[in-house]
Amino acid sequence: MLLDQIARDDAERGDAETMLIFLGDLIDRGPESAQVVERLRQLAETRPAQSTRFLLGNHEEVFLAALAGSVKALKFFNRIGGRETILSYGVPEALYRNADYEELLEELQAKVPAEHIRFLQGFEDLILAGDYVFVHAGIRPGTPLTHQRVSDLRWIREEFMGFTGAHEKIVVHGHTITDEVDVQAWRIGLDTGAFASGKLSGMGFEGNQRWLLQADSVTVS
Repeated sequence: MLLDQIARDDAERGDAETMLIFLGDLIDRGPESAQVVERLRQLAETRPAQSTRFLLGNHEEVFLAALAGSVKALKFFNRIGGRETILSYGVPEALYRNADYEELLEELQAKVPAEHIRFLQGFEDLILAGDYVFVHAGIRPGTPLTHQRVSDLRWIREEFMGFTGAHEKIVVHGHTITDEVDVQAWRIGLDTGAFASGKLSGMGFEGNQRWLLQADSVTVS
C-alpha cells in the first residue's frame, strides 16, 4: 500500500514536519471509492492539523453537485465512472440498473454519510509549498496563480499539457493519465491510472530533492 510506503519513507528520513497532499479524484472507476474516502477521512483525523491536505478533483466536484440534488450532475457522473462509486456506497446493483435518475439520486443521497460530504466539501483548489504548486488538473498558462479559475484547476487538459514554457512554480498535478510519472521541466504529472493499471504513484519533495514512491499491486477488478 502506498500509504505504508510513505510512512516508512518518512520514518527513515528522520524528524521533519511532513505534509501529505492528495491531488484529487479519490473516487470513480475504482470499486472501493467509498472505502477510499473513509480511509483518508480517518487518516486526516489522526494527523496534526494542516499536515494532510486534499485537492478537489473534477470527479469529486460532480459527485458533490449530484448529492446536492442535481439530476443533470448525476447523469454526467455516471458517464465519467460514477457507477463504481455509487455501488461502493451500498446502492443495490439491481436498483442502479432499473431505477430512473430521480430514484437513483434519492437512494444515493440516503447512502452517502454526512461526514463524507463534509470531508469532501473541505477540499482545496490550489496548494503552494516552496517551489511547487499543487493542483488537480493544471493551470492556465500565462495566468498568474492568484488569478487562476477554479474550473481550470479542476478540468484543464490540452492547453496545460501542451504548453512547454515556464510557469511561476513547478506544477504538480493529476487528472491526465500517463503510463509512467510524467516529469517535465515545469510540471510533474502523477496520475498513472491506478483504476486500470494497478499502479498508484506519489512523490516526495524536500528542498531541491524529489523522489518517486509507487505501489504497483493495487487490486483492479
